[in-house]
Amino acid sequence: MIGAMRGTGSTRRAILAVAVAVGFLCPPSIAALAGGAGSQATPVAADLPPAIPIFPLEDVMLFPRASRPLHIFEPRYRRMVADALAGDRIIGMVMLRPGYEDEYEGNPPIYELGTAGVIADVEELSDGRYNIVLRGITKFRVTSEDQSRLYRMADVVAIPEPVAEDERGPLRRHRPLLLELLALDDAGDTPTPEDLPDEALVDGLAQFLGMSRFDRMDLLRQNGSLARADALVAMLDRGELSR
Repeated sequence: MIGAMRGTGSTRRAILAVAVAVGFLCPPSIAALAGGAGSQATPVAADLPPAIPIFPLEDVMLFPRASRPLHIFEPRYRRMVADALAGDRIIGMVMLRPGYEDEYEGNPPIYELGTAGVIADVEELSDGRYNIVLRGITKFRVTSEDQSRLYRMADVVAIPEPVAEDERGPLRRHRPLLLELLALDDAGDTPTPEDLPDEALVDGLAQFLGMSRFDRMDLLRQNGSLARADALVAMLDRGELSR
């Protein structure tokens, strides 16, 4: 399995609860990079290079204000991580289109919308595998690809999602209902720091709540945090989310 945090039911909710409780929407640290990855400034959308390595997966996604733990074991993606660590530490996550199986070892088709993240935490294992935490920076759209390397590179255009002032009130009004999704079956209310931004809460829920990969892709397509929150509430009302 390439991506961690793919459990179901109470396991997934517990991990998300811990993530939100520490204020990073990120699981407990797997291993800090020597010198302190966490001490480095997190890039923003404006820092996204015009070409980045992309990591295509079937149903594991990254959202702009969330973090994703990943276990990297394929040789081509080990090289990708090594090169990223030697450079700007940025990797883009994209989702594979249906029917990718026959072409997986090559360059199967992908959805053009993805999220760029910076490697915020890393552990290199003795056999060359990596455990990393990728912290979301911004959505992007793939405009073309360079497939001359061992791993895939893509020309991308950043899609920033700033929250407009007139969206903050409606977004805040969604917060009580969204917080209900963090409640554990057997542990009552989940502690959540008051200073966790509403938009980070929305992206964390979009990333980790149980739903189909196509519903998750639809959430990524939403035009900003308020639209994503509206879509999450609608999915909850229709009973489409695993709680």
